[in-house]
Amino acid sequence: MRRGTSVLGLRMDGELLDRLRHHAAKRGMSVRDHVVRTLIRDDFDERFQSAVEETERFYGVT
Repeated sequence: MRRGTSVLGLRMDGELLDRLRHHAAKRGMSVRDHVVRTLIRDDFDERFQSAVEETERFYGVT
């Protein structure tokens, strides 16, 4: 697996950027840090949910 840093560029409309700025400011964070933190949390949530589903299939829980 390749580790290191990369650059991700994206375009968004002004309204979305303003909302992100507002959410980030409430948490004392930069927009970049807020977005990265959200992506990390979402990735963890997806992996955790997959593990739960796999465990339920293994034990036959529905």
